[in-house]
Amino acid sequence: MISYIQHLFADFGLWTAIGVTIVAGLMRGFSGFGSAMLMSPIFALLFGSAEMVVTIVAIELVVSLQLFPQVRRQADWTILTPMSVAACIAMPLGVWLLASVDKNTIVTAVSAIIVGFVVLMWSGWKYTGRRSAAVTATVGAVSGAMMASTGIGGPPVVLFLMSSGDSPTINRANIVTFFFLTQFVLIVIVLAAGVAGIDALIRAIVLLPVMLAGTWAGSHLFRGVTNERLHRNVALAILFVTGLSGLLQQNVPH
Repeated sequence: MISYIQHLFADFGLWTAIGVTIVAGLMRGFSGFGSAMLMSPIFALLFGSAEMVVTIVAIELVVSLQLFPQVRRQADWTILTPMSVAACIAMPLGVWLLASVDKNTIVTAVSAIIVGFVVLMWSGWKYTGRRSAAVTATVGAVSGAMMASTGIGGPPVVLFLMSSGDSPTINRANIVTFFFLTQFVLIVIVLAAGVAGIDALIRAIVLLPVMLAGTWAGSHLFRGVTNERLHRNVALAILFVTGLSGLLQQNVPH
């Protein structure tokens, strides 16, 4: 494993991934979301779509373990329980898509989802319909399938939760808790399906300290910010550039 890690550090792609992971950690600690959306299109191009999902989810799971004790008392479990259960049930469908669709299609889909998500957030759109258990479970199911197939399940959950009118603290707690409850299940499902190898987990181990350091710094930044619009727009601006870059790159002739 040591020789493999030495080989990884000789790869320019890993150094690119380290830089991306630092920024992703800052975003996750600061806003509670956005890290997977930032990493997914870049990691898919660098390592492949299946490897990307395992690497990102493994990193995100440990980050969730780090953040969850800080937010568990603010989480709304009446919303999170049906949402999380439905997400886990829908994950095998996402894994099937991950194994069936080529890398370029995954990157394009991820980038389009990110750009669409940011545009909706900036437009001020909010879900104003019913918040029944069925609706909440549907949001969770869509998120679970997306998480397994693209590495990002945040957009439907974030849009739904941020439409509630709750405070930034409660929204952040709900988002962090949702991923804490679902990411371990996703890792088990993806590894059991055999769509990615041990390289993805080793890469996650290498990148994890970088992510944790960025998340710690981002969490401390969050404590000093009371302006919801500021902390949200910082994350959204970075995501928009990332998603747009992914779309443009896919349309450049090779």
